Amino acid sequence: MCGIVGITGSKDASSKVHQALLILQHRGQDSAGITSHDPRTARFMTHKDLGQVSEVFGIKELAKLTGDIAIGHTRYSTIGEIRESDLQPMMVSYPYTVAMAHNGNLSNYHELKRDLTTQGHFFTSDNDLEVLLHLLTRELSQASEGAFFDKLTSAVKEILRTAEGGFSVVATIGGEGLMAFRDRFGIRPLVYGVKRNEDRTLSHCFASETSVLNFLGYQTIGEVAAGELILVRPDGTLLKKNLTKEEKLPCMFEWIYFAGAESTIEGRSVYETRLNLGRELATKVRLDPEAKDIDIVVPVPDTSRASAIALSEAIGLPYREVLIKNRYVQRSFIQNGQDRRKMTVNLKFNVIREQVEGKTVLLVDDSIVRGTTSQKIVNLLKEHGAKKVYLASTCPPIVSPCYYGIDFPTSGELVASSRSRTELEAYLGVARVYYNDISNLHDALGEVGFCRSCLNSEYPYPVREVHHVS
Repeated sequence: MCGIVGITGSKDASSKVHQALLILQHRGQDSAGITSHDPRTARFMTHKDLGQVSEVFGIKELAKLTGDIAIGHTRYSTIGEIRESDLQPMMVSYPYTVAMAHNGNLSNYHELKRDLTTQGHFFTSDNDLEVLLHLLTRELSQASEGAFFDKLTSAVKEILRTAEGGFSVVATIGGEGLMAFRDRFGIRPLVYGVKRNEDRTLSHCFASETSVLNFLGYQTIGEVAAGELILVRPDGTLLKKNLTKEEKLPCMFEWIYFAGAESTIEGRSVYETRLNLGRELATKVRLDPEAKDIDIVVPVPDTSRASAIALSEAIGLPYREVLIKNRYVQRSFIQNGQDRRKMTVNLKFNVIREQVEGKTVLLVDDSIVRGTTSQKIVNLLKEHGAKKVYLASTCPPIVSPCYYGIDFPTSGELVASSRSRTELEAYLGVARVYYNDISNLHDALGEVGFCRSCLNSEYPYPVREVHHVS
């Protein structure tokens, strides 16, 4: 899971992309990159490096990224140690100069890479974005004469036919404009908007979340549809075409964890959805006669706050912020490797002893994945005098790997995959675990369908060799 953005028709495109990446920093903290394109000089300029956005870009770096088109990427890696060759955006120069960034994973990466290698394509990274780039250049080089959008449509349609997985893509193509497309099930998010510049020309923006559009002053047009291709021409003309007809299945983890609370995904407010998830959880707690001794409801900051507030209101118990977060520590879920996750959790929270000492605590979290964070926080609360801890998860039990961009690639890593409820409670050190179920997710999201592969092992694509990189 990463953050991507593309802007065209703005004289300070790279500066706006930089601001957008700061807004999307919660989606990835391993590296950042921007590629700009100046049609006047036909030059492409790229700066990318390891680290957070504020560490990678300064005034000097941004000043070199001239032009009215730019794309950007902030990375959350799912492959362990990061190599500089894997950083995005990436670029090729034949038959068109294309700079591209993506969010997601190809589940048939190895198969596609082998096929492309036998056809004479060479690879410099382990990033599946490079496969998408090679697929695009192969199809464009074989396209018959005609209008560029027709050739692009044919090329992207073939990509969507052959590439399996969840991905959203932004790319700038020399002389042809800014392109965006989404996988055929729309698993990974992508929205777009428009605004008029002072000279009345149009500027378009594509981004992973609506928070970017709102911050930069773009009017949201909507979601890039599942399997949809959009090209914004250099003169501001927008061309689009739907290339597939599958049911849209956006990742439910966006609402639960990844997206910012101020964003809207598929027309559903992330914040309102989290409130709804808390209300759904309240029904589980109310039905448990053992839960009568709960004194306070405590969120695991930050993503479970809204749910904990709604839950506390529904069951009529006090809401208390007792876990004080160190804001200079990264999100533990998106750390590379279990040892780093454990260290991050150790540094991440302090507890207000006076609020928990001698009390029974209902701890509310967005999800329970590996159990590392939950186990540590439960122990922290007990060390600071909590008499008993109940744990409530807004997300149903995660029992299966994700092959589409979320970093839980094996069942063995998932704490709920091989344990009964009683075994899980003993492992986490809690009196009781409460989960929402899939029907509660449906109730919280209304009419929105979603991918729930990690909850029930029903995958939209065939399960093949798995490659994890973003």
